[in-house]
Amino acid sequence: MNTFLYEVAGIDGDYANLRRTDIESDELKLVARALLPAEISEGTKLKYEWMQYEIIE
Repeated sequence: MNTFLYEVAGIDGDYANLRRTDIESDELKLVARALLPAEISEGTKLKYEWMQYEIIE
């Protein structure tokens, strides 16, 4: 399974905009906050693996 690294670029209500950090990309991915860890804030780094997001340092 692939692993993707993201950073929370912004939070807008029930959604968060994520930016890939493991590749060069300006595109944002809109993700429902219900799918993300509750503790996220702007700038939080995330790892997506096995259909789950987790906070990384």
